[in-house]
Amino acid sequence: MRKSKIIGAGHYLPERIMTNDDLSKMMNTNHDWIVERTGIEKRRWFVPGRDSVTSMALEASKMAIDNAGIETAEIDFIIFATITPDYFIPGNGVLLQRELGLQGVGALDIRNACSGFVYALSIADQYIKSGMYRTILVVGAEIQSSALDKSDEGRSSAVIFADGAGAVVVRANLDSDSGILSTHLHADGDFAEELYVKDPGSSREVRISQEMIDAGGFNLYMNGNAVFKHAIVRFYEVIMEALEANQMAVSQLDLLIPHQANLRISQYIQQKLGLSDHQVYNNITEYGNTTAATIPIAISEAVAGGRVKDGDIVCLAAFGSGFAWGSALIKW
Repeated sequence: MRKSKIIGAGHYLPERIMTNDDLSKMMNTNHDWIVERTGIEKRRWFVPGRDSVTSMALEASKMAIDNAGIETAEIDFIIFATITPDYFIPGNGVLLQRELGLQGVGALDIRNACSGFVYALSIADQYIKSGMYRTILVVGAEIQSSALDKSDEGRSSAVIFADGAGAVVVRANLDSDSGILSTHLHADGDFAEELYVKDPGSSREVRISQEMIDAGGFNLYMNGNAVFKHAIVRFYEVIMEALEANQMAVSQLDLLIPHQANLRISQYIQQKLGLSDHQVYNNITEYGNTTAATIPIAISEAVAGGRVKDGDIVCLAAFGSGFAWGSALIKW
């Protein structure tokens, strides 16, 4: 049976490091307060004039393609997950396509925020299983720092979100049983306004006005308590759903790569599943929450660091704005 296999991964992180102490100079916060609530010690913010969502995605993609051992021309479709595109329109997929010299290759944009990469990977899996495409580039890239309210009013979210890009090359595998075993996607729009950026929106009389700017509609709003409450439930559910769909037990899981939303959430899920530290990959301490980019960045680091080996059972899981959540179970 045709399976979809991740054959290469790459990532890019801006050079600009913002520590908790740096943030304490912008707003009323401190290192201990941030670490206690999020586990984050530092994060990367883009360098204006040097970094863009497209340029970061390009570097991550080139690394993924190189690690896959293929030529760029072998890519026959691009799926790009981001909620912070360089332009309002068009999406970032075509901008990356242009930079890679893949004119004519289809490019699809996904706007599922923190769950965007898992959604994108699931779509790639279906395209490959159907035989429509053979080799797909799946990307998650974000610049969140420019949308954050860096005042005292916005500190609860400003200390969390950050910038970066990750990418994987997914290819049809007919020679072995390794590859994506299953994906599972869910959403509940009842909670859409618990984590969102209100403006700009097409349903306004004008898309941009001084009144909107003054009201803070362009800044990220997050009801942290609501997000945490739902995340710890949905993360566990969707991980178990993936294992049960493949008739596997938690004990068979070699590595869990969760979306890097909050270290407290990851640790709660780890404890509930009874996993050791070696069975869960976390890098939020160093990079913060890069939304759609967190999982592909973590995949790239985990593979490079020897945390993933051939034959390992790896679970990806994400939860975020929408609310939307999902998982993917992979035999590496």
